[in-house]
Amino acid sequence: MHTIEDLQNLMARLRDPESGCPWDLQQDFHTITASTIEEAYEVADAIERGDLDHLAEELGDLLFQVIFYSQLGKERNLFSFDSVVDNIVTKLVRRHPHVFPDGNLYGENRTDLQAKDEDAIKASWENIKSQEREEKGHKSVIADVPVGLPALSRAQKLQKRVAKAGWDWRDLEGVVDKLDEELNELKQALADQTNNPSEHNESKVYEELGDLMFMTVNCARFLKFDAENCLRDSNRKFERRIQGVESHLEDLGGSFHSAESDDIDQAWEEVKAKEIL
Repeated sequence: MHTIEDLQNLMARLRDPESGCPWDLQQDFHTITASTIEEAYEVADAIERGDLDHLAEELGDLLFQVIFYSQLGKERNLFSFDSVVDNIVTKLVRRHPHVFPDGNLYGENRTDLQAKDEDAIKASWENIKSQEREEKGHKSVIADVPVGLPALSRAQKLQKRVAKAGWDWRDLEGVVDKLDEELNELKQALADQTNNPSEHNESKVYEELGDLMFMTVNCARFLKFDAENCLRDSNRKFERRIQGVESHLEDLGGSFHSAESDDIDQAWEEVKAKEIL
């Protein structure tokens, strides 16, 4: 069976200036980031679809991205795979004092500490992360929230960070009221654009729509739902229903492309009704 060392050797050969792969030799940190994001989503997709038979393969593709970055770092004398491993182990030992009370990865296990209150553990985790940000010179409470995150995930992370710093909604009612307020502001902006089409009013519609989406994420966070997962589940539900509509129309001798809107509406309602039964 191949080992991590074999994978590192494979990567080094792919990047060999004289005998390596032309495509791999052209890559840099920036060019492979899109592939990294794609591979991470394919791992998530395999898990969500319950396709565990292919999960190991998808994890391997994601691991290869880490090896690729590590090779690039080594070539520029920035870091190596070993330093990547060392950094993450050191960080996780530091962030889990309830598991490694003496800060030693191979220290004696303390079962009494592992039984600590979950809220206390989370508070300790956030406190340690806050200290780490300060050590890096990040003074803002929203410092180091990755810009490259999907917009929904980043909105939720920004909101969580601010909430943990002490600024949050008092209750769900306030969140829902604000959601209604943002919806009404969008409706007003749409009315203004209809009555007086202009670049300014169009920009206002755009802004209010973004505010409504941001507040929707806030609502999901307050309810302790993951906004990204909520929308992903809604996407899957929509896909399932559209496929049901297509199947229904085909049974009637038609198709989605040739059917009238009223026929599609009726098929949609029938598919929804079957889900309820």
